Amino acid sequence: VQLQASGGGLVQAGGSLRLSCAASGRAFSGYIMAWFRQAPEKERELVTTISWSANRPYYADSVKGRFTISTDVAKNTVYLQMNSLKHEDTAVYYCAAREDLSPRYAYWGQGTQVTVSS
Repeated sequence: VQLQASGGGLVQAGGSLRLSCAASGRAFSGYIMAWFRQAPEKERELVTTISWSANRPYYADSVKGRFTISTDVAKNTVYLQMNSLKHEDTAVYYCAAREDLSPRYAYWGQGTQVTVSS
């Protein structure tokens, strides 16, 4: 099982980026897909989650209204569209997956760096 995150980069405040997480190695129906982030010297933070069937999205208050999570079942890929980026969004972003009824994220991607210049 592999989650491959990509799409990070350097962007000015107010700009946009789209992260991708390509999933392979198993069927992820019935799984919850998530994006976490971790800034330097800060704890890892749950940013957003979505079921693979693309319903029940959850957003942390810090990103609500600016970030959108979506799935492409045909491509087995989860996206995170990030708009109106702020300096405080700077972090390494990780995609992860867990079974719907499990509290533990069993699968993790390698992380992609997002840097927002102020």
